[in-house]
Amino acid sequence: MSGRILSKSDLVVLAVGVLAVAAAGVMHYGKMPAVLAFVVAGAAVALLASLVGRSVEQLGDRFGPGATGVLQSALGNLPELFIGFFALRAGLLAVVQAAIIGSILSNILLVLGLAFVVGGLKHGRQRFDSDRARTSTVLMVLATAALVMPSLAQYVHAPAAPHEKALSLVVSAVLLGVFLLSLPSALKRSASAEPGKAPDEKRAEEHAGPRWPLWLALTMLTGASVAAALVSDWFVSALEPAITSLGVSQAFAGLVIVAIAGNAIENVIGIQLAYRNQADFAMSVIIQSPLQVALVLAPALVLLSLFTATTLTLVFAPLLVMAVAIAVLATTFIVFDGESTWLEGVTLIALYAIIATTFWWG
Repeated sequence: MSGRILSKSDLVVLAVGVLAVAAAGVMHYGKMPAVLAFVVAGAAVALLASLVGRSVEQLGDRFGPGATGVLQSALGNLPELFIGFFALRAGLLAVVQAAIIGSILSNILLVLGLAFVVGGLKHGRQRFDSDRARTSTVLMVLATAALVMPSLAQYVHAPAAPHEKALSLVVSAVLLGVFLLSLPSALKRSASAEPGKAPDEKRAEEHAGPRWPLWLALTMLTGASVAAALVSDWFVSALEPAITSLGVSQAFAGLVIVAIAGNAIENVIGIQLAYRNQADFAMSVIIQSPLQVALVLAPALVLLSLFTATTLTLVFAPLLVMAVAIAVLATTFIVFDGESTWLEGVTLIALYAIIATTFWWG
C-alpha cells in the first residue's frame, strides 16, 4: 500500500468525532443545560456511528455483502443497546419500548425510503438480490410476529397474560436462538460472487478511497464502540430533562428521537451505498438492522433488564404493535420483487411521517 491510509473525509470525521465526544463529556460533567447536552451527545453518537460505518465499509471488501450487513447492523445497534440499558436503569420504560419499535420503523421506512429515493433519482430503477431480500423480509415478518405475541396475549386476556415476564423471557431466548440459526444464510455470499470477486466487491473497490489495513479498521471499531458506551450514558442522562424542556412525550422521544440517534450508522451508510448504486450492500445493511433489533436487541434488553430496577417485557402499547405490523407488511410487499424506485421510497417515508405524527401526543 502506498500513499495515505486515511482520506481527507476520514480525517475530518475522526477529528470532529473526537471533538464531539469531548464536548459531550464537558456538557455532561459541567452540568450544562439539558437540551444542549442532549443535542451534543446525540451528535457525538452519530459521528461515532459514521466512524464505525467507515470501518465496516473497509471490511466489506473482504467479507462480501452478507457478512458486511450482519457486521454493520450488529455494530450499528450497539449504541441502541447502550442507550436502552442506561434508560432502563433510569426507569424510562416507555422510552425503551418505543425505541425498540422505533428502531424497526426508522430503518424499514425512513432509511430504506431515503435509500430508494436517493438511488432512484441518481440511477433510476435499482435491482438487488431478490432471494436475499425475500429471505430477510420473511424472517423479519416472522420475528416481528414472535416479538409481539406477548402483547397479543395481554390484549385478549389469554391465560398467559398474567405471566408476561416469564413469557417475555421465553420469547427472548427463542428469538436469540433463531438469530444464531440465521447467521449461516446471512453470511453466505450470493451465487454471483463465485468464482472471483462479487460484483458488489468490484463496485466497492471502484468507489473506495484509501484501503485501510485490517488492524486499523478493527482499532477504529473497538475505539468507537467503547466511546459509544460512554456517550450513550451521557445521552440518557440528558434525555429525561430534555424531554421535559422540549415538551414531547416519552413515546415520541423513544419512537423518533432515540431510534434515529441510535440508528445513525444505517442512516448514513445505507443511503450512501444506494447513491453509489451498490443496491445489494444497501439492502443488506438496512434490512439486517431491524431484523437484529427483533432477534437480538429487544431480547437482549429483556435479559439485561433483570439486572436493573426496571423490568422490560415484550408487552407493547397496542398502537406500537399496529404500527410495526403495518410497516413490516408494507416493506415486504415493496422489496419482494427485487427492484426499487424513488416513488416507492417516497411512500415509505410518508408512512413513517404519518406514524411519527400519530405518536406526537403520546
